[in-house]
Amino acid sequence: MTSSPFTQQLHGVRVLDLSRVLAGPHCTAMLADLGAEVIKFEVPEHGDDSRHLGPFKDGESVYFGLINRGKRSVEIDFKDSAERARLYELVRDADVVVENFRPGVTQRLGIDFDTLKQYNPKLIYASISGFGQHGPLSSNPAYDIVAQAMSGLMSVTGFAATGPTRSGESIGDLCAGVYAAWAISSALFARERHAPGAQYIDVAMFDVLFSLQMTGLSGLFANGVTPGLVGNRHPVSTPFDTYSAADGLVVIAVASNKLFQRLCQCMNTPELASDERFATDPQRTLNEPALRRAIEAWTRQLSVEQVCDILLDAGVPSSPVWTLAQAAESEQAQVRQLLIRPEGSALPLVPQPVFFNGHKPHATTLAPRLGADNQAFGLQKQELSHEL
Repeated sequence: MTSSPFTQQLHGVRVLDLSRVLAGPHCTAMLADLGAEVIKFEVPEHGDDSRHLGPFKDGESVYFGLINRGKRSVEIDFKDSAERARLYELVRDADVVVENFRPGVTQRLGIDFDTLKQYNPKLIYASISGFGQHGPLSSNPAYDIVAQAMSGLMSVTGFAATGPTRSGESIGDLCAGVYAAWAISSALFARERHAPGAQYIDVAMFDVLFSLQMTGLSGLFANGVTPGLVGNRHPVSTPFDTYSAADGLVVIAVASNKLFQRLCQCMNTPELASDERFATDPQRTLNEPALRRAIEAWTRQLSVEQVCDILLDAGVPSSPVWTLAQAAESEQAQVRQLLIRPEGSALPLVPQPVFFNGHKPHATTLAPRLGADNQAFGLQKQELSHEL
């Protein structure tokens, strides 16, 4: 894809990335995909902690490379007054600052919103944290698993037999990064239209994960009952689950009477559609064990592929349960450009997933070496330049 201002929506926007590990870097990687210039500030010699997280390929962290694509790297010691002064100068020409320190740390370092907006009255400053910048839990350290546990998400994830479990990915960090990128883009738009002053954005993983749980919250508000563990089953609609086939698990997702009638026809048991136990979605959910037995009496005789072929031909949503490798290697992933391979790279990158006018903007450069851009931005070891 040829990059241009029409496929790089944030072309000309400069982002100073003071964040590390996952939530903040994921946010700024998305901004880099859309054409923003992202300058990543890292601790001298050590760099972002994620540079030291495995797995490694040719001595470099693959994890770090995935979430720091398209950025530039500058080493800075925020405790050094001269280097901090240089940061202040760079803030004058920046549009956005992103950080994910624990609340209170930026004030101690002199890089907080109130300080930096003095150097740029139009600055957009985004803080990402576990529990937000205020509130009784704001000072608590919070990894993704903590946010998943306390937001209620873990309490509805897993099977009754094994208990609550975290999601298989750090979705608290990642979703907070997405919300931060959305908020920053909105703030940039507002700045052009009606909000000329500096804007402060406060994103909390706890808030993000709580706000995403629409199914559980609707049940809680409607019935006053705290939702619990239902495994892969949908808590409201039935059949909506994984079912055993002859060679693995198959997903069947039915959320209407019309689709249930089609399923029954596919199973050669049309009489189930008129069975009073299964006449409505609430009744099907109430009698889920009996319905599961009837469905698996059919699916266990067939392969996953056979079940899917029959149901999809009838318009009933179904699918195999793919591994991550199967998803990555699929034709669907190829057509949707889920993986890109920058020139000279032995490994692919995963860009932001949205198409704009048929094009998917993405960063075209790999994650930077630590301090690769020190000289370009006047921050050099033992030789600090204050010239712009």
